[in-house]
Amino acid sequence: VQLQASGGGLVHTGGSLNLSCAATTVFRINVMAWYRQAPGKPREFVASMNGDGVTRYADSVKGRFTISRDNAKNTAGLEMNALSPDDTAVYYCWAHFVGRGEYFGQGTQVTVSS
Repeated sequence: VQLQASGGGLVHTGGSLNLSCAATTVFRINVMAWYRQAPGKPREFVASMNGDGVTRYADSVKGRFTISRDNAKNTAGLEMNALSPDDTAVYYCWAHFVGRGEYFGQGTQVTVSS
């Protein structure tokens, strides 16, 4: 089981970024999600999508972020728009694998400058 996140970077306030997550696994994936951790703060939930396409979002990102998923390719994406400095964090891909449990991938840094 391996999760690889990519797409982070530096962007100005109001800008956009797209994150990608690829899972390498032989296990079926139930839920894929994104979490983030800002400096000095605990890791927090950002968005998730289950295998049926049902999504959940943190209130702080609703209307700005969109999670996507390709079940056949075991990939997930996070489109982030209208970014603000409050969105600066390390973003982590997460997945729950059926019969295997949950895993975090390595993070990708997102920095939003004011």
